[in-house]
Amino acid sequence: MRQYILFVLFFFVLFSFSFLKKKEFVFIENIPWPKPIHNYTQTPNYEAKFQLGRSLFYDPLLSADSTISCSSCHLSFTGFAHVDHSLSHGINGQIGNRNAPALINLAWSPSFHWDGMFSSLESQSLNPIESPIEMNMPISKLEKTLNLKNNYKTMFYNAFGDSVIDKEKILNSLAVFVSALVSKNSKYDKVMRKDKGVSFTDQENRGYKIFQIACASCHQEPLFTNHSFKRNGLLVDSALNDLGRYNVTNNPKDSLLFKVPTLRNIQYTFPYMHDGRFMRLKEVIKHYSNLSFKNIELSKELRKMKALGEHEQKDLLSFLYTLSDKEFLFDKRFQFQR
Repeated sequence: MRQYILFVLFFFVLFSFSFLKKKEFVFIENIPWPKPIHNYTQTPNYEAKFQLGRSLFYDPLLSADSTISCSSCHLSFTGFAHVDHSLSHGINGQIGNRNAPALINLAWSPSFHWDGMFSSLESQSLNPIESPIEMNMPISKLEKTLNLKNNYKTMFYNAFGDSVIDKEKILNSLAVFVSALVSKNSKYDKVMRKDKGVSFTDQENRGYKIFQIACASCHQEPLFTNHSFKRNGLLVDSALNDLGRYNVTNNPKDSLLFKVPTLRNIQYTFPYMHDGRFMRLKEVIKHYSNLSFKNIELSKELRKMKALGEHEQKDLLSFLYTLSDKEFLFDKRFQFQR
């Protein structure tokens, strides 16, 4: 009998190991997460690259007139989103054509920007830097500008063993920094890992059940996104005329598809939607609760969603607040350093 039990245990352990390997899980705070796609933590001189990337992220020298930095549209204490304006702002007061997305858990994302135009963290940084309506800084000019700064030459030497500053090193160091923006210590996380003395309220529990039924097919735990592209039932803004992923693929089937954003820190990352049309989270919930299934611009997942009553909407809102991670929002390691 004992031999039989040991035999069963052996194959159970072997099966479990194979399952975890197949799923490629990593454990973050004892909770299984998908394996990150962009992982720089084992690269040589990681800390020096992180420090360099942070300096560049907060430096307005990256814009043509030295007035706009990456942080101008991605504020640390609001989940690296842009809460001051519905659309991103650039040099000379120019206005972009989309809401600046939050920079949270990007290491797990297979694509970037609302339309998924870029697949690497390096390439996605280049777009706003060179965009005429954002930072308007040709990367060749930025190389020359930074090569004249002794403090940067020292930082690049510490990070790469070479003080010559070029495009690849600039974009790599920025990628190292933004990949480190990991949010994993919200109340939700503490409840999931059964931290002592932490539990959902009755209202949060009700909201969690509603979330699992109404939202989780697209906003999958623990990242609270499945990184896919969906039609959310919004009418096209006549001024922006933004067709979403179609602008990348030119495939009519991709018209009005926009990337599913993470819901982590959603309480702080307003305004919402790709065009920033909603300032309050309860407006977003109301929008999804009152969808017209006759709307042809609606993904199939949303066609299954039932209307939520007033109390259910409040319960869902209460749960979404548990995704706020103040340790992440106010982490000094991610903030500007003199």
